[in-house]
Amino acid sequence: MAPRVTVNHLLAEYGRTHAEEAGIRLRNTPAPLYQLLTLCVLFSVRIKADIAVAAAREVFGAGMRTPRAMAAATWQARVDALGRAHYRRYDESTATALGAGAALVLDRYRGDLRRLREEADGDPDRVRELLREVPRIGPVGAGIFCREAQGVWPELRPAFDSRARHAAGRLGLPETPEGLARLVAAEDLPKLAAALVRVELSTGAVETLRETA
Repeated sequence: MAPRVTVNHLLAEYGRTHAEEAGIRLRNTPAPLYQLLTLCVLFSVRIKADIAVAAAREVFGAGMRTPRAMAAATWQARVDALGRAHYRRYDESTATALGAGAALVLDRYRGDLRRLREEADGDPDRVRELLREVPRIGPVGAGIFCREAQGVWPELRPAFDSRARHAAGRLGLPETPEGLARLVAAEDLPKLAAALVRVELSTGAVETLRETA
């Protein structure tokens, strides 16, 4: 199957970003950027992706959409929101991490992650380094943030982690970020990266895509 045909199938079947699933309309403005950070915190433990997304929806639905609202919410309100999404086992520690992260974003960046971007001065590695200062965010969480935010922060492009690149190789696609970036428009990079990760994590997805071809 030609690479662009494969990519079209990928985007059609798996090309929804985690931000979209969580109801985040990602733009380069403070609230949606913070919501993406919150989602990445929720992903940064060993938990199913659908539960992390559901937890984000519950947290946002409870009004905790900005760092100020998150910091103002009680710890119990955070725990309860996570519990409604069946975010078990990690609910209490994650509620603490969300509160501490909101405080950091308020104190260091005055509630606006665009200031983190400015501090990184166009260096994607520095963006990841600064993200990892947020409680609970590790390499995986920072990678998810960059993968999703590359649509609004062009200096992060192309962002494809090792799982995405491995899936690309299994599908006969280029295994370098630059090679993959040549297959789609810039605005579709987050969707392609998300689709490849889903394929890598989904049993039988590669075979299904090959059969579709």
